[in-house]
Amino acid sequence: MDCSKLGTLPPGCFLSWSLAKKRKVDTESWFYSQYIQDPRFDEGGPLQLVPPTKPSQPTKHLHTYHVCLTVDLRVKNWGAENERLALRPLRPRVPFPTLTPLYPPPQPCPPEQPDPRALQCSAFDSQEFMGQLYQWEPFTEVQGFQRCELNCRPRGFRFYVRHTEKVQDGTLCQPGALDICVAGRCLSPGCDGILGSGRRPDGCGVCGGDDSTCRLISGNLTDRGGPLGYQKILRIPAGASRLQVAQFRPSSNYLAVRGPGGRSIINGNWAVDPPGSYAAGGTVFQYNRPPREEGAGESLSAEGPTTQPVDVYMIFQEENPGVFYQYVISSPPPNLETPTPEPRVPQLQPGVWRPVYLCVSRESGEELDERSCAVGTRPPGSPEPCHGPPCPPTWEAGDWTSCSRSCGPGTQHRQLRCRQEFGAGGSSVPLERCGHLPRPNITQPCQLRLCGHWEVRSAWSQCAVRCGRGQRSRQVRCVGSNGDEVSERECATGPPRPPSREACDMGPCTTAWFHSDWSAKCSAECGTGIQRRSVVCLGSGEAAGAGPEGAGAGAGEQSCAPGSRPPDMRACSPGPCEMTWCWYAGPWAECSADCGPGTQRRDIICVSKLGAEFNVTSPSNCSHLPRPPALQPCQGQDCQDRWFSTPWSPGGVQTREVQCLTANQTLSVRCPLHLRPSRKRPCNSQPCSQRPDDQCKDSSPHCPLVVQARLCVYPYYTATCCRSCAHVLERAPPEPA
Repeated sequence: MDCSKLGTLPPGCFLSWSLAKKRKVDTESWFYSQYIQDPRFDEGGPLQLVPPTKPSQPTKHLHTYHVCLTVDLRVKNWGAENERLALRPLRPRVPFPTLTPLYPPPQPCPPEQPDPRALQCSAFDSQEFMGQLYQWEPFTEVQGFQRCELNCRPRGFRFYVRHTEKVQDGTLCQPGALDICVAGRCLSPGCDGILGSGRRPDGCGVCGGDDSTCRLISGNLTDRGGPLGYQKILRIPAGASRLQVAQFRPSSNYLAVRGPGGRSIINGNWAVDPPGSYAAGGTVFQYNRPPREEGAGESLSAEGPTTQPVDVYMIFQEENPGVFYQYVISSPPPNLETPTPEPRVPQLQPGVWRPVYLCVSRESGEELDERSCAVGTRPPGSPEPCHGPPCPPTWEAGDWTSCSRSCGPGTQHRQLRCRQEFGAGGSSVPLERCGHLPRPNITQPCQLRLCGHWEVRSAWSQCAVRCGRGQRSRQVRCVGSNGDEVSERECATGPPRPPSREACDMGPCTTAWFHSDWSAKCSAECGTGIQRRSVVCLGSGEAAGAGPEGAGAGAGEQSCAPGSRPPDMRACSPGPCEMTWCWYAGPWAECSADCGPGTQRRDIICVSKLGAEFNVTSPSNCSHLPRPPALQPCQGQDCQDRWFSTPWSPGGVQTREVQCLTANQTLSVRCPLHLRPSRKRPCNSQPCSQRPDDQCKDSSPHCPLVVQARLCVYPYYTATCCRSCAHVLERAPPEPA
């Protein structure tokens, strides 16, 4: 039904459909229509029942129209008398078979049907607005009563215009809703097709239900699977809602959906469809194929309810990763409001007519179960013979073959034959009998999945040789549609493999001596020194491409003429050397006091310098230079109470006095007893030898100077130059008693 060609219902009229009277065997029902005036839109007018009229002879003040909706615009709360007239039982032998249907019952709008509101806006494309033509599109970002106004926005602009105060009756109030506009008002038809009833389907599709009959069906399909190709894994019955089908993990398998009669909906005919929305079984399926790195398999989902059974298939290319499914269904299944029309079967000769009687509600006019009516009052349904015209021949197509290629664009083929139905059955007839009919295609393109493609992973490497001819390489791999590396067989049907190796020519291998610049500094600060540079033997190709990492790596000195090698050293002289003098200060000795204030000493000598030679000289040569201090004050640790003792007394047993004193030299009792010095000790009376032992060593290279300067009288130098000072003491005369 083309919604764009429908008329507009004036206020006060609704179109109602009668019940079925007769139908042909295995064909769709015949209907007749009647007009009912609605007092809600015509004040003071009585409710009337008007007989059917032809479109060319409309009754006064009553008009006919179609609304392309999935609901039946029936009037609620009729009077008892009119209900009796409108819904009286139909008898079998009235002359209704001679009537022809004025209008068919309402059917769902086809998926390709254009948006009625968009059609109404586009009607103003040819009319100037403020001196300019625009392409108008619906503007639906409004609320309340504005939803039934025709508000349009020019494409590409940021303003909108109200072209008319009312949209055409039957236009949806807003996209995605079931509410419709009638006479400028937004009305809500219930799931029973009656405006204002307020009935809504529950979670399992029962109109006006309370979820009490809902039953959750779920499970896991874990069979490993059969041969490659299409395998049926699940049938979703009519009346199912909230459907979910999903693979446990990513795989090379694909989910597919087929409708009644095996009609392919998703991923059919060996072709892979993109993710998106697909209509099937009275609902819309969302097909999702997430990227492989997300770790989720592809899935199907739909709100439902389905009006027809739907079959789910798996296109097997590897072992089944496992499939989870669930849906909600009414138990027992609900009586769907809009049954699917039965397919028309070709009229055989001879045939029969068979009357069909329905049990309906006197209150709402809805079809009921046959047990609700008295069985004895049902008229007999005796068949009547009929004769139709001969069945014309038709093309009959066979099944499509498998795709000619396992990946990438391919081709499918099928066979055609001309078939004609006769009274006893059908058979093939010569193809010429179907020559006047459009011939179905016997080939079609297909694509099961995307082929792999070659990917260059790196740039060309450097040539393997420094001169002459060599090779360079790069990384090339075959990548699948998900970005992972696959076998190179997956790329065999596509473009040729890019080369991963190729020849390179670095020029002829001629050798020569190459050298760097001389070093910037001479090895000597004065006098004669040396400067150096690097000299290597390289080929011409090496020299042209040599970098820092190639320095020093040559072709071998034997490849160049040895007699022509440039020198790598030369003499240099910053200038003549002059003698200079300077004071040399030794390290500071330890502080003379263990605690409290004390002094530190160090050696100060005069040294002469000539080039790299140093010699100790007379201090007078350095007299013109400021002499560093040889003595400085120092501070020992904080003085604590400690033990003091007198010198040892002479004799075979020596004694001394020991006292605990504070830092102020006053008596104290807070000295640690375990550190108290002994008061008595035995001793030997024989004289001690003055010869040094093995532990007495010199620890400074300047000990000869210390001896010459007669510094051995100081404890620091006696300890630092023990052996040298010991020899001096041996030669010294004994002190007088």
